[in-house]
Amino acid sequence: MASSESPSAATPAAAPAPEATPAPVEGEHTSDGSKLKTFIGILRKFIGVADLASVRFSLPSQLLEPTPNLEYWNYLDSPNAFVAIGTADDPVDRMLEVLRFWFTKDLKYAKGRPCKPYNSCLGEFFRCNWETEDDAPRIDTRPFRESASVPGSGASSVKSGKLAALRKLGSGDGSAASTVSVPKMSTNPTKPVRVSYLTEQTSHHPPVSAFYVDCPEKGIHARGFDQIMAKFTGTSIKVMPGEHNLGIFITVEKRNHETYQLKHPAAHLGGFLRGALNVTVGDMAYVTCPETKLKAILRYYDEGWLGRTTNKVEGIIFRYDPENDDKVQIRDVPEEDILIRLGGPWKENVVFTVGPKPLNSHPPSEQVTIIDIAPLNVAPKVLPPLEKQLPHESLQLWNEVTKAIHAKQFSRATTVKQELEEAQREKARNREAKGEEWKPVFFSQITDKGGKPELTEKGREVLKRAQTGNWDMDGIL
Repeated sequence: MASSESPSAATPAAAPAPEATPAPVEGEHTSDGSKLKTFIGILRKFIGVADLASVRFSLPSQLLEPTPNLEYWNYLDSPNAFVAIGTADDPVDRMLEVLRFWFTKDLKYAKGRPCKPYNSCLGEFFRCNWETEDDAPRIDTRPFRESASVPGSGASSVKSGKLAALRKLGSGDGSAASTVSVPKMSTNPTKPVRVSYLTEQTSHHPPVSAFYVDCPEKGIHARGFDQIMAKFTGTSIKVMPGEHNLGIFITVEKRNHETYQLKHPAAHLGGFLRGALNVTVGDMAYVTCPETKLKAILRYYDEGWLGRTTNKVEGIIFRYDPENDDKVQIRDVPEEDILIRLGGPWKENVVFTVGPKPLNSHPPSEQVTIIDIAPLNVAPKVLPPLEKQLPHESLQLWNEVTKAIHAKQFSRATTVKQELEEAQREKARNREAKGEEWKPVFFSQITDKGGKPELTEKGREVLKRAQTGNWDMDGIL
């Protein structure tokens, strides 16, 4: 999500900067604990501010991760889950494919620690590819559903039919849960599928970026606007989608262009007092597909008994009316409309069962793992060579800041960072003086009410070239 200087968390006229804590001397080691103490000292000045993303303040460079915001924010942590969307012939199974992707999109938070990347500049852009194996297990729950609804079948024959169907679903045996989780990403795929990505910072006030993910080989693409609102509560930062962030829109072209809207939940970035940042989610998330008339509701729990973090999620897939989409809680949905139930710790292992019965009423042999986080890793990106990147391309734009941070030359990093920020303000003043309106290069609009950005001809050409491994920008810019 595009952000201000607030830290990133799961799931975007400048105010005066707060009094900055002095940067450490050149080469001084800065521990994570001291970083957090410095950071929380700055945040305390903003308790009660409705949206930190609207307050443009500059953080010392020692508090930043040496990563551009646009590079950091993407949803392809496991691209093999993305390229599998649309494989199944059955609409229910395609919704399960979308949810499998959903549970991998923030793998960086389940497997690593949150961080604060650089704040994006207006017009900054980032592009990359992923090379992935098309190795996600096929999801086909139809035999399982049919075996449970055969008229006149006895309990033993129904159970036998369920187990036989489950043995064909991913892997597993009759006494343990089967799995359709994606495997760990291969570093050298034998039959690589290429996914291309382009994102551009389209607005500075509020901070908004547009993105587009394209996989022509599999006939799927995703797009959306990233923007967050953030509020410091005193012990944590609550991060919510901004007004222009309506979620991720995934279109399956070969399935009559059916489109899934994945709406982000609010999240909390905490652990400041313990010196170890963590992301928790305690909100509702929704996935809808008007073409198939299927909807998923996911309810996240961030705290359990005695305030202990649980990171649990429960959810359902059910039939809904796109013209009267009024079901926002799981309890609102009639049991006869429920097709699938899901549940489990989203940072570890999520399972699903077929039918309306409560998930825990099914024996382990009837619970199918949709995602197992443990073996997964965040997929590496294929980046354009530095010499092929333009000055306002993320890695090039922030290159000197990144080199200074890696060298622990924090004073120099802060100076270069402030020079970049002042250059952006000067450009804005010049545009205002000339009465010029800034326009994105790769997207046709800064934001829109539908949440689905459109590529310009230049944006389409960038992605077309990226699909062939061509990073040249000649004739584009």
